[in-house]
Amino acid sequence: MPMRLPTPLLRRLVPAATLLAALLVTACASEPVPREQMAVSRAAVDRVAGPAAAEAPDAVAHARDKLARANTALAAKNYPLARQLAEQAEADAALAEASARSARSSTALDEVRKSIELLRIELNKS
Repeated sequence: MPMRLPTPLLRRLVPAATLLAALLVTACASEPVPREQMAVSRAAVDRVAGPAAAEAPDAVAHARDKLARANTALAAKNYPLARQLAEQAEADAALAEASARSARSSTALDEVRKSIELLRIELNKS
């Protein structure tokens, strides 16, 4: 004997809830492996590992840490977390790159200012 639902509202909600649950399970199960994002993030972190590591060590360390955590999540098949951490690692690498460029620009500006000041001193001597 089939189960009788007491009200018309419940008769409509049960199939909707069942459909929603099925969609959620399907959505969670169909998350693709973030191979491309992992490769892009790995390349970004490798790119800043050289000169930027000395000029923006904190940002580079954050990028490396996030990439390592993304690799751990990928190994655990937690693809949404792996993708999120890989994207964050890529952003941290971009920040490290920008910070390093900014540091180099500041150094160059300081050198130009010193040269201008020396020229002024020389001109005033004449």
